[in-house]
Amino acid sequence: MSISTPYTPPNDPLVILHEDSDIVVVNKPAGLLSVPGRGEELADCLITRLQEVFPMALVVHRLDRDTSGVMVFALTPHAQRHLSMQFEQRKTKKTYVARVWGHLEPKAGTVDLPLIVDWPNRPLQMVDHENGKPAQTDWRVLKYGEAETRVRLIPKTGRTHQLRVHMLALGHVMLGDPLYATGDAAQFDRLMLHSEELRVSHPESGKGMSFRAKALF
Repeated sequence: MSISTPYTPPNDPLVILHEDSDIVVVNKPAGLLSVPGRGEELADCLITRLQEVFPMALVVHRLDRDTSGVMVFALTPHAQRHLSMQFEQRKTKKTYVARVWGHLEPKAGTVDLPLIVDWPNRPLQMVDHENGKPAQTDWRVLKYGEAETRVRLIPKTGRTHQLRVHMLALGHVMLGDPLYATGDAAQFDRLMLHSEELRVSHPESGKGMSFRAKALF
């Protein structure tokens, strides 16, 4: 049995962080799919909204529906190939900020736990040491709250739900996570996970570029 949550995408206006003849960078709102899902009710998504303004926009990577933050899109097939290769070869650098339940200790570390889809409960993912794909995440505590921790996360791989499941595996579920959080940790109006910074090389000039968007939580 697959697990689903109602899709009620936000009506936030597009927030363009950068645009030139090859790429456009946006700040994706939480609750909006990056690309269309299966079925008419899942057609509204960031790429279709973006294509109303930039008809040539092409998908390069994705963020989970419930995650907000920086995304880059290509405006030419060449740029799409170039950027996609950077993501595949892990030449990009992504930095996230999250709020997790409890006090995460020590203040910095690396999670190295292989992940695989939890088929009976898809789209949930789980740690599987025998069949999972390698997944690594660096973390650094930013500050402690009364019953939570604000943490910076740097994924070294790009598995589905990687950051969410890695924090869960450490015993610190992300606040507001509609799939993994229970009890008090679930009582938030959104998933507290935001893609804060993305570094890529420009597909034409080769110049390193960094794009940032501050978390709203």
